[in-house]
Amino acid sequence: MSESENRENSLDLIDQYSVRQIIQMFDLMPDILFWVKNADGQIVYGNAYFLEHIGVQNLSQAIGCTDYDFSPPHIARQFSVDDQKVMAGEIVNNRLEMNITQTGEMAWFTTSKRPLLDSEGKAIGSYGVSRHLEKTSLSLSGMDALKIPVDFIRSNYMNEISLENLADISHLSISALERRFKKHLGKTPKRFINEVRLENARRLLVETTQSVASVANAVGFTDHSYFSKQFNGLFGQLPSALRKSHMRAEMKPS
Repeated sequence: MSESENRENSLDLIDQYSVRQIIQMFDLMPDILFWVKNADGQIVYGNAYFLEHIGVQNLSQAIGCTDYDFSPPHIARQFSVDDQKVMAGEIVNNRLEMNITQTGEMAWFTTSKRPLLDSEGKAIGSYGVSRHLEKTSLSLSGMDALKIPVDFIRSNYMNEISLENLADISHLSISALERRFKKHLGKTPKRFINEVRLENARRLLVETTQSVASVANAVGFTDHSYFSKQFNGLFGQLPSALRKSHMRAEMKPS
């Protein structure tokens, strides 16, 4: 048997017998949510922490379900939009997003997603990992230096925040602060601030009746057109469209 045939046979063996064993290694990582979904957004696999996070006891209770079965509509919809973008070729790296913990509290997570491809390179689903930001900060010593600025941003996102101020309270230079954000969160401090503001704007659009302009002001955006552009860039729809879609969903009979 030729070397190339041996290699192909080895790869077939991995495909047939080892993939499940490999992904089951994620059960050994108690701080990482790991999942696989098909093209319709239905769960086909989740590690133990993911199953605990969505509130089921075993995988059979999750298979065939979607995010809408476990998350509020506005959050589930964003997950679904993300999945579709990923299958269309977009890569999500350490994206900041709001989610619900097992206790029902809102919390920040960093998420990465990839398309699941068949042997011909066609997207047949998606998979991803997510980490609770605060738990990540505690578990990764390198993140300790970001705890102060991250906590400050989360508490003061509605106000003007300068890099000079962030660097000062963190006892870092601006360049060092930016390097640590890029290294541990995959984004600049300015982008992190923007995403925290936009996530809170999405929450207000769903939970309150404030006008879009009032919501923009409440989360720290003074330019309403810039706010709408940034919101659409992150969530794939304008603020007014998000509110309308949520209101329609709320009006549907259960």
